[in-house]
Amino acid sequence: MLPPLALYVHMPWCVRKCPYCDFNSHQLKSARPETAYIDALIADFDREYALVAGRPIATVFFGGGTPSLFPPEDIARLLSALRERSEFARDAEITLEANPGTIERGRFAGYRDAGVNRVSLGAQTFSAPALQALGRIHGPEDTLRAVDELRSAGLDNFNLDLMYALPGQSVAAAVADIETACALRPRHISHYQLTLEPGTVFHAHPPPLPDEDLAWAMQTECQQRLAAAGYRQYEVSAYATDGFPCRHNLNYWLFGDYVGIGAGAHGKITLPGLQGVLRTTKPKQPRDYQQALRDAERLLGSRVEIADVDLPFEFMLGALRLNAGFTAEQYEARTGLPLAALAPLLERAEQRSLLERDASAWRPTELGRRFLNDLQAAFLA
Repeated sequence: MLPPLALYVHMPWCVRKCPYCDFNSHQLKSARPETAYIDALIADFDREYALVAGRPIATVFFGGGTPSLFPPEDIARLLSALRERSEFARDAEITLEANPGTIERGRFAGYRDAGVNRVSLGAQTFSAPALQALGRIHGPEDTLRAVDELRSAGLDNFNLDLMYALPGQSVAAAVADIETACALRPRHISHYQLTLEPGTVFHAHPPPLPDEDLAWAMQTECQQRLAAAGYRQYEVSAYATDGFPCRHNLNYWLFGDYVGIGAGAHGKITLPGLQGVLRTTKPKQPRDYQQALRDAERLLGSRVEIADVDLPFEFMLGALRLNAGFTAEQYEARTGLPLAALAPLLERAEQRSLLERDASAWRPTELGRRFLNDLQAAFLA
């Protein structure tokens, strides 16, 4: 049985590139993104459709970049075209990432009418000086206004993205961000540690960041506040009220399938009969991506089959991020391989107190979550 199918749509433009960001994003040179990019996304999906024909789309995620730079009518046109080509699940989760600094009054109602039913709002922090240090174009008041706009539009299912271990940040400041976020009562909160990624401005010119012990203190104190406010941690950086985890991301973590369309988008597709698993990648530069689509004979990006020997690590890379872990049935259905073949590795991780199991699942321990990279690496070929 094939895994659930998701769709990822990459919208690669931002008003300004943040100094910590290593995503495939490009500074917008005009007043709005090109309308032609929507045509390119539709053409991209048409090329991918043969791999997933007949499979309903369970979730859609518009990521970036800053998808909220695209007006609601562009999102509506794209979703309408996709629905003409492929079946959507009746309860499909459709998420749009939004920057509080790019939302015009009334726009969320337009996105709702286009079909968006979940929004991920890039708050990052509620400290004005910290936002300035991060190079963000919005202030705390923009996030508060955006939340009001979401509620006015009836979009109560929203996520707030927050970061901690920011330049010069204290534990009290990190906790204050969490308390402000919880008071806004989003359904979901993502809480990430700021890291210095290669190729970013912050990596080349590092700001003064809290040390590991201070960052760990921030994480544990914030987790306690989130739990007390009713947010259950289900993944390394994800917390949700009951019934509102991000279904799209859960599909990633459990090695589900997803079509990736857009400049730099990645995808993962299981071939019928578990005859192989493909990784797809699209050209990163928007100009190259759109040019490749104009040439019908040109291969759009790359398609690489994952070797069987690499499937255990590929599966564990996501599944071990989940507090609930994974079942033998999930592993075998998604990889086509017997979990019994991993018994020595699983038992060794259990002996090191990195994994635990019960009658139904294997899951990382608290120690395993703290040393997640080591736990994942144990399953490398």
